[in-house]
Amino acid sequence: MLLDLITEPLDEAQISRVIEMAWEDRTPFEAIAFQFGMNQDGVIKLMRTHLKHSSFKLWRERTHGQMTKHAKLRSSAVTRHKANHRVKQF
Repeated sequence: MLLDLITEPLDEAQISRVIEMAWEDRTPFEAIAFQFGMNQDGVIKLMRTHLKHSSFKLWRERTHGQMTKHAKLRSSAVTRHKANHRVKQF
């Protein structure tokens, strides 16, 4: 079972990536859990801590009940998405 918060603190780059993944419509919470070891509750706590209150409210309204944010609920038509703005770093 994954914990709400991972045992090692995240650095700024990791926090930024979790926030980016959480905002993406096609990235399920399970992908964040796999990569960073935090479940949906942990992501919510991180977002609440690192976003302005108004941004957090907007994000929660956007993700609440959204089928694509949960791998078990999403349609098989929704496939992996790679953001165009991401630059491969060497």
